[in-house]
Amino acid sequence: MESIGTPWLWTAFFAIVLVMLAIDLFVVGGGKQHRVSFKEAATWSGIWVGVSLAFAGALWFYLDGAAGREVANAKSLEFITGYLIEKSLAIDNVFVWLMLFGFFAVPLELQKRVLLFGILGAIVMRTVMVFAGVWLIAQFHWLLYVFGAFLLVTGIKMWWFADEKPDLARNPVINWLKGHLKITERLEGERFFVMREETIDGVTRAVRYATPLFLVLILVELSDLIFAVDSIPAIFAITTDPFIVLTSNVFAILGLRAMYFLLADMADRFSLLKYGLAIVLMFIGVKMLLIDLIKIPVAVSLGVVATIIATSIVLSLRRNRCEPASTRHVLNDSSN
Repeated sequence: MESIGTPWLWTAFFAIVLVMLAIDLFVVGGGKQHRVSFKEAATWSGIWVGVSLAFAGALWFYLDGAAGREVANAKSLEFITGYLIEKSLAIDNVFVWLMLFGFFAVPLELQKRVLLFGILGAIVMRTVMVFAGVWLIAQFHWLLYVFGAFLLVTGIKMWWFADEKPDLARNPVINWLKGHLKITERLEGERFFVMREETIDGVTRAVRYATPLFLVLILVELSDLIFAVDSIPAIFAITTDPFIVLTSNVFAILGLRAMYFLLADMADRFSLLKYGLAIVLMFIGVKMLLIDLIKIPVAVSLGVVATIIATSIVLSLRRNRCEPASTRHVLNDSSN
């Protein structure tokens, strides 16, 4: 599989990722059980987007000198389009996190550690899936049609069930974990495990118990795995260059913690966003199904995705303003 990724580019990318991870893990919301404010989350969200755009600019500058203006323009546009797609689809993942934390009654100040491990796990999983996907497509081109059909069906299902709330109380994964793990009845700060003394047959010994926070961590990792199955095939409609696929994915993920805290108190304002994400998936699915018949330019894809997301956000905010406050309150209460 052809790629613009040279040893120098890969080294520079991983160095940037390590620095960004260090900043995200130890600076953003630093301090134990620190509650990240809306202003802080908004500031860091802007910083992460700025860093990603700066990377796109640096990539263009490097390729312009090394491979020519045409390659620089094409690959930079692919990165920005892929980044926008991954960032947009990640919003749905954030909504799932909000639902999980709400179900287990995890306060904001205790959520930071779960998100920390969740994002690290997401980077590892997506790296493996990206290289596996690139290899499979290089060997079996027809898989693009499979991915396209999958995304189209997923988009239709997302549209159809956009307003339905999953019943976590009956979730088989949660029930299976509760049946196979010793779990404490309440949270134990930021700890995933605690030791408890138990007396069995007259012998007292320490027994390791998982906390509800550990259940949330497992579900966060599983949710990202599920969403990665959607989002990674989506970017293959834009490019199959492993360097562009991985970099756009990772840069979109690195800012997720800040974006999560940004949306934590305002998720209900974007009631129509899921419909927009569903349309994005359907558009990308159709694009992949027609990939050998109609070549939709990357710039057109970028414009379509950006327009869909922007329109769904604007319509959500307009609907939120027009809807009576009393009605929103009743709807929110009924959904909790």
